[in-house]
Amino acid sequence: MTEQTVLISGAGVAGPTLAYWLARAGFRPTVVERAAGLRSSGSPVDVRGPAAPVADRMGITAKLREAGTAVTSLKFVDDAGRRTGRVTVGGDGGIELPRTDLAAILHEAARPDTEFVFHDSVTELHQDGGGVDVTFERGTPRRFDLVIGADGLHSAVRRLAFGPEHAFVEHMGVYIATLPLAEPPADRTELVMYNSPGRAVAVHPARGTGIAAFMFRGDAVPGFDHRDSALHKRMLAESYDGAGWRVPELLERVREADDLYLDSVSRVRMTGWASGRIALAGDAASCVSLFGDGSTLAMAGAYTLAQELGRTPGDAASAFRRYESAHRKLVEPKQRSVSTAAALLIPATRGGLAARNFGTRLLPLVTAARRLVPARAA
Repeated sequence: MTEQTVLISGAGVAGPTLAYWLARAGFRPTVVERAAGLRSSGSPVDVRGPAAPVADRMGITAKLREAGTAVTSLKFVDDAGRRTGRVTVGGDGGIELPRTDLAAILHEAARPDTEFVFHDSVTELHQDGGGVDVTFERGTPRRFDLVIGADGLHSAVRRLAFGPEHAFVEHMGVYIATLPLAEPPADRTELVMYNSPGRAVAVHPARGTGIAAFMFRGDAVPGFDHRDSALHKRMLAESYDGAGWRVPELLERVREADDLYLDSVSRVRMTGWASGRIALAGDAASCVSLFGDGSTLAMAGAYTLAQELGRTPGDAASAFRRYESAHRKLVEPKQRSVSTAAALLIPATRGGLAARNFGTRLLPLVTAARRLVPARAA
């Protein structure tokens, strides 16, 4: 059989992982990425559970550990910075590292056998029984045997092949913003979190310089644009008015920032992840943002998809069905846990906040406590 071509939209976590394994299954992958290059900043994400053996088989585990953070505890503080609770995190064999480092390591692994095209994006898809004609924003139109959307929560491939975003993306009542900090952390092992009802701010030491994360409850904003920085700054200023601890200082940095990220905490739910020769992977198919092991699931799902396509390279439809059946078993429990995790880490009332703080003295918090700062699009 002639080597089949596969276009993968998205060079985050799922895309390069999928490209790596497709090349080993006899396919010829091309990855197109909207950004001009690999991102220079990134929030901490996890590689654990079903992603750990994938990383081992790729030979990248040592590099992941070298890039890992050193966080071992989560401390809750009040308006004055006094500790109100503390939990130990980690210890389950997983690796926490900045998302940008994970993406770079995966890109390096996939690059020898993959064509990467940066600063371009898919604008049209037209498929028939033999392949998919793809139009790009900047590049020359091309034809591929298969197209995979690994382009995150706001997936262009999903919109073009399946329908508008609002049909599949469910706002979970929470927004999150992240902002890199310039100074080194006071303690590289400790993540510090401040709460008031319905809102939280966490400072993560990351690797050498910290990252601030703002998490707050709010209804869906009509016409919300995840790229509108001016809107994001207004939302943060309004939501955190009157907050204590370091919040006023951090809001000053927000006002001056040119690298602020803000988006809705959302859940993607679809009845199917494939349409003919086009399929979805990672957050594009099943986002479980904020607390849901997004990077771990992205790597595990990409590996499963590549293996299934390799089993039946002449029957993509069957491969897509097997991939979806297997991967949904990992994704669906995580999607169901988002609301519970949000209730623990962003209590809506003072009573809920007091109960949470008391509970930290008795029991470990959910394992999602380590993943306070989310991956962007997986």
